[in-house]
Amino acid sequence: MAIINGTQYIERIDHLRSNVWINGERVVGKLSEHPAFAGAIRSQARLYDAQHDPTKQPVLTFHTSTGELAGASFLRPMTKEDLEHRRLAFQEWARLTAGMMGRSPDYMNTAVMALASAADFFGQQHPSYAEHIERLYERAVANDLSFTHTFVNPQVNRSLGYMEEDGGPIAAKVVRETADGLLIKGARLLATQGGMTDELLVLPAGGTLLGDEYMYAFSIPSNTPGLKFVCRPPLAAGTSSFDAPLGSRFDEIDAMVVFDEVLVPWDRVFFYKNAWLAKELDEETHLSIMLLHQVLARRIVKTEFFLGAVELLSEAIQIGGYQHVQEKIGEIAAALEALRGMLLASELHAKPDRRGTMVPDAAPLYAAAFLYQRLYPRFADIIQLLGASGLVCLPTEADFSSPLRPDLDRYLQAATLPAEQRVRLFRFAWDMAMSAFGTRQTLYERFFFGDPARFATTFYHRYDREACAEIVRQFLDSEQP
Repeated sequence: MAIINGTQYIERIDHLRSNVWINGERVVGKLSEHPAFAGAIRSQARLYDAQHDPTKQPVLTFHTSTGELAGASFLRPMTKEDLEHRRLAFQEWARLTAGMMGRSPDYMNTAVMALASAADFFGQQHPSYAEHIERLYERAVANDLSFTHTFVNPQVNRSLGYMEEDGGPIAAKVVRETADGLLIKGARLLATQGGMTDELLVLPAGGTLLGDEYMYAFSIPSNTPGLKFVCRPPLAAGTSSFDAPLGSRFDEIDAMVVFDEVLVPWDRVFFYKNAWLAKELDEETHLSIMLLHQVLARRIVKTEFFLGAVELLSEAIQIGGYQHVQEKIGEIAAALEALRGMLLASELHAKPDRRGTMVPDAAPLYAAAFLYQRLYPRFADIIQLLGASGLVCLPTEADFSSPLRPDLDRYLQAATLPAEQRVRLFRFAWDMAMSAFGTRQTLYERFFFGDPARFATTFYHRYDREACAEIVRQFLDSEQP
């Protein structure tokens, strides 16, 4: 089968009939027709359709060893050219979503690829685990599968020494081993797109002093019996693309995943009860680095949309002549160029690992992620500062179809745009920075790789500062003129 189209994706998700709950009710019927999911599912379908566009297909696909076309995000990079191919594909898809879908399929496809590229690592515990992750990758490529994932435990108690007491589990754990597989009970958080993907990938979670019962990794179909997705309410301000130009199309519903004694077959497990594997997984598979590469490619496109939005706002109401406006727009432009440079540097200095996988240089990727947690809220601030009161009084699509139209046309026109186009632009900016959807985007980018303070510590420990320290030592030890 290899690459699918949007219709196939939608039909597959609808056919699953996964156990999805929202606003206190279980979703019945087709998930793609439910108002909370319809926009994101249609947007995701467009991504799959783009793989069949003759002008985009060379970028969005690659030929497998069997000659089939597969999604480029499944491509295991063996050369720097492969990394470039992956980056171009990421950004081609990101432009179809304004960079707003952080869990578009290429994100988790990248995770599956990275894990499978180090299959022998899992095979150290048992040869079958290597086979399981390889089969998952092969099945994902052949069927163009979509994945959500979860690796966060519920926020019951974040203190350093907290351990769950005896009783019913809260964080998902193995409660019994059977001949058929593992029985999982408890919950995990933040499965973005929960219920609207083919499978759920589960990786080790932190947050407690883990015992063996929490050390596992597996992937199961989203409709596995006992699996339940408890979703947050939608954040879009309605379904109109005029009223909510971003939220109506790209609101990826986040979910808590409840495991009610879910049976995970042994052939779906790729590690279990191994503290060393859990500790070394990221380093051996380069999972974070590969994901950082995908995320930075998407974030660059998202930043391009922010720069484009503030430039159009400036033109519409003719504020570009003010120095403070030029300074704010320049902030975003400078950030964009810095991010572009860091992404290219990661590819330029990429090196093959001992398995032959071409791995981007981690330093610029971690640096970009460190900065973006601080840059993104500033982008939203700049939208608000430049849009000002114009972002507050925004009529709806219905208002423009009402007897109010003459008043709106007269009083809401801009220097360079008629009223309806001006309001459409300002609603776009509002949805980026002020709506419930836009606010969630800010929180999402801040915490994409976890707590910013903890990520900063990770960056600090990973970054090689010694070379710069040595330069200073040599300078101080040298003879002074």
